[in-house]
Amino acid sequence: MQPSAALRMRIGSLELKNPVICAAGEHVMTEAGIRAGLSAGASVVVAKSINESQAARDQLAQTDYLRTGDNWEALAWHGQGGNILCRSGLQPRAAGDWIATVAGLDREARQQDAYVAASVILADLGAAVGLARAIQAAGIRLLEFNVGTAYGDEATHGGVTTERAAAKIREQVAAVTAAVKIPVWVKLTGQSENVSALAAAAHDGGAAAVTMIGRMLGMLPDLESMAPTLDVGDYFLHWPTRDREVHRDQLLVYARAGTEYVHRVGGLAGDTVSMISGVFYRNGKAVEIPGILPGSDATARPEFAWQQAYESDPHSSRQPNLSTWGPLIIPPGAMFMLGHRRIPSGRFATDRHELP
Repeated sequence: MQPSAALRMRIGSLELKNPVICAAGEHVMTEAGIRAGLSAGASVVVAKSINESQAARDQLAQTDYLRTGDNWEALAWHGQGGNILCRSGLQPRAAGDWIATVAGLDREARQQDAYVAASVILADLGAAVGLARAIQAAGIRLLEFNVGTAYGDEATHGGVTTERAAAKIREQVAAVTAAVKIPVWVKLTGQSENVSALAAAAHDGGAAAVTMIGRMLGMLPDLESMAPTLDVGDYFLHWPTRDREVHRDQLLVYARAGTEYVHRVGGLAGDTVSMISGVFYRNGKAVEIPGILPGSDATARPEFAWQQAYESDPHSSRQPNLSTWGPLIIPPGAMFMLGHRRIPSGRFATDRHELP
């Protein structure tokens, strides 16, 4: 069956036989996967991404894959229905070996009026420029330059990048496009308040085309500490907050000691926080926290002993407990997180965590 001429289109300087583009992922991390994409008729297959970071190459081996039921219970991997949770990673093969493989596949694609593109995810800009040059030297005809991975904020530091600053994107793209003559398609994050500014910056830097990653991260955090505001099994979306202003009373998702939590920001650095008979106070004013009910608990609890070092009045005879503690002054570079967990007596108590 001959492809329809009506499907032909142009992206930058490239004329494509159709608008079907197979994006990078685990499905195209092998020769067989890439050939399957070509056989299915894709005009472009973007091969599994690489960069110079060993941490990024190791990430795929540490990936978690989980199939769950409608109530988030774990299910056997094979079967119908359910939800798939996973965390991706980069091509684990050495960059030089993978570039040579992709070059061979791109030569095959030429015979099918198609392209196999190499993909580089930004970690170090100088290394990315070097990889771009190697990709062009190998004969690959199209390069994807990814500066907006969806999981950059959660990945090992320095392994991959989620760039949200337009000026930096312009600089990064310009460095790569100046180093090669092949078309460079730039992949940006959709997790920005001004995606159009990022796209304009990439275009100004010489991008032949711009694509965007719009997926949101899904998590299964500890929700028991936020009942009844959030209950286990509830659905919610969260937005990355790195480099964004955090506000008091905002709900945040964060990781601590390998566990993810959803808690409320009870106070920021410099705030004075306390609880008196189950009422939460911030800077001397009572603050209503959903799910926390007034009460009294005169029993001193050893898990609150750490607060003695932070007491505003170290000579106070007050013994911190679930309902009465503080006042505490939140130190610089920290914030105070509150949960809404019900305690055995039926009242609600707070979980307190200081975050660096």
